[in-house]
Amino acid sequence: MRRKLVAGNWKMFGSVARNASLVRGLLDGLTDTPAEVAVFPPALYLQQVVGLVAGRPVLVGAQDLSPFAEGAYTGDIAGGMIKDAGARLVLVGHSERRHGHGESDALVAEKFCAAQAAGLTPVLCLGETLAERDADQTEQVLGRQFDAVLNRAGAAAMADAVLAYEPVWAIGTGRTASPEQAEEAHLFLRSRMASHDAMIASSLRILYGGSVKASNAEAIFAKPNVDGGLIGGASLVSGDFLAIIAAAS
Repeated sequence: MRRKLVAGNWKMFGSVARNASLVRGLLDGLTDTPAEVAVFPPALYLQQVVGLVAGRPVLVGAQDLSPFAEGAYTGDIAGGMIKDAGARLVLVGHSERRHGHGESDALVAEKFCAAQAAGLTPVLCLGETLAERDADQTEQVLGRQFDAVLNRAGAAAMADAVLAYEPVWAIGTGRTASPEQAEEAHLFLRSRMASHDAMIASSLRILYGGSVKASNAEAIFAKPNVDGGLIGGASLVSGDFLAIIAAAS
């Protein structure tokens, strides 16, 4: 039985005071839940948030990492530094990195490997644009993105990873993939994994990300191949995020 995971991606939002208030609201409302909970603050606040959730059942992750372990890479943050700050997870290949920063499938694969080499669990993000969906290329795009990592890291690496299907056309737009569309994409990814290793495929958690909110979370999470959500804007309001966590339970 795969345990649900609800992860909040704070993107480039936050301050010391705002983070403290948000985490306090989350922890105050967080009751015993079968779902796992994680938050991904901006890198500058990793240590603060790790301290705020110490002793509570909330994981902390980073939003990106360098493909390099160390060196003359001004502005980059190595996986080892993220691990040293107390984080356990890291997003890899988020659409805002792929499309906003031009990250290639090959670079995403290198970052995935760098995350695992540093002892972090990568959350590999995959998804198609609206133009690609309209051209009936969703599976082609997902297959290409996933295969780039499988070919570089090997199928066994997926035993310690999480996938996140995030259709680009549904991120921050208010549009959401229907539960049926999400399930279809998740089933494709699980089947792709099963062609390499059926046991890993059965345990691999695949999250949905794209304008998830309290009103639609339960219907999406009810699908058999949806194992939780990667939540954007709604994770910045503790009450909304708690309602989504409850929906995963």
